[in-house]
Amino acid sequence: MIRTENLRSGYIQDDVEEYVYELLPERDAVVTEIEDYAAQNRVPIIGPAVARMLTLFVQVSGAKRIFEMGSAIGYSTIWLARAAGPKGKVTYTDGDPEKARRAKDYFRRAGVGKRIDVRVGDAVELLKKSPGTFDLIFNDIDKRQYPAALQVALPKLRRGGLFITDNTLWSGKAARPAAPDDLDTQGIQEFNRLVYATKQLYPVLLPLRDGVTVCQKN
Repeated sequence: MIRTENLRSGYIQDDVEEYVYELLPERDAVVTEIEDYAAQNRVPIIGPAVARMLTLFVQVSGAKRIFEMGSAIGYSTIWLARAAGPKGKVTYTDGDPEKARRAKDYFRRAGVGKRIDVRVGDAVELLKKSPGTFDLIFNDIDKRQYPAALQVALPKLRRGGLFITDNTLWSGKAARPAAPDDLDTQGIQEFNRLVYATKQLYPVLLPLRDGVTVCQKN
């Protein structure tokens, strides 16, 4: 397998990481195209190992109303929409209209366009303004915004719902002192501290790829 930035963790041994990805089944044409585009254009995506984990959590929890904070070109959105099924509804958010346009085309070709509500703008503000609560919120926005994402997501998550956040080990940097000007690492470290200190959440940090924190709301 061609190793790309989207598949490297920065803290797992290369041979172990290679083994994990070699086990994965091949993806369909649209998903594979997105993976290739992301690798060639250095667009961050969660990759197939984390995507399969997301799929499992959606299916096990029965989540139907899903909000995605930071969707880029829609890779994870497709996995979420497929996992939620025909009655599911996923809200896509990204601040880049061009990425949203590309994502819409992928959604149409993947057969999940009707399940996805595409919104362009700041994900934190869009979630804050969204009516009702969600079964699952997936957080993958700018890392310095992670504490703000938690603050807004908590009241928008139903009791028993899942709040899942990517990049919580940040290539291992989350475990080391952050430089004064490294706002991204500082944001992740503060987020990690907050989720484990929040009594309303039961968090688990999984060292898959770049670290994924899964929280259930009590």
